[in-house]
Amino acid sequence: MKIHYLQHVPFEGPAHLSAASQKLRAELSYSRLFSGEKVPDPASFDLLVILGGPMGVYDEREYPWLVEEKNFIAQTLASGKRVIGICLGAQLLASLLGARVYRNSYKEIGWFPVTRSDDARSSAMGNILPDLFPAFHWHGDTFDLPAGALRLAESEACVNQGFIYEDRALGLQFHLESTAESIRQLYDNCGDELDGSRFVRTGEEILKTDHISGCNLLFERIVSEFAK
Repeated sequence: MKIHYLQHVPFEGPAHLSAASQKLRAELSYSRLFSGEKVPDPASFDLLVILGGPMGVYDEREYPWLVEEKNFIAQTLASGKRVIGICLGAQLLASLLGARVYRNSYKEIGWFPVTRSDDARSSAMGNILPDLFPAFHWHGDTFDLPAGALRLAESEACVNQGFIYEDRALGLQFHLESTAESIRQLYDNCGDELDGSRFVRTGEEILKTDHISGCNLLFERIVSEFAK
């Protein structure tokens, strides 16, 4: 099994994806798009994981490599390979599948519960996602559900927290891959976004580690299912 990931900023790396890949005995490779690294041939890997980032899918002028990235993800989807998108990655997937990506009514930053949707039961995630689980969030954008996709989950702040398309493209708005270190990196680099609004936690609440191990185990189950 070969897993390739796309990284958008230096401070938002693979986090628990590295450990999950080791447990699966999978080869892990990457393209650090922010430093100009090129994307590979989709034939060279089995699963693509698109990480998060502070930019939006529409920020091509400021981040011109987004154009190449979108073409590459579209190519990968067309090849029939499986793809997991996390946060910005989910938004990129949604956009490429024809859905609108836009500012959410609220920023959602910190630990908030996520509820599994009824539609999730009929998908590959049906026996994996719990009915209710805590997850880490750091986003201001959201997306409409792509045509043909099943909605997987929601939170109070964001109705579309995840989707699955043809059991081969998975978009997760929330972060199950987060570790104490990866959260600290986000906090150190994006802490100016903590504006005290309704769904933005304090720094102290954000840096709590109570839920990390459970989220990481859930992430491992998802990657294992998608790596089949």
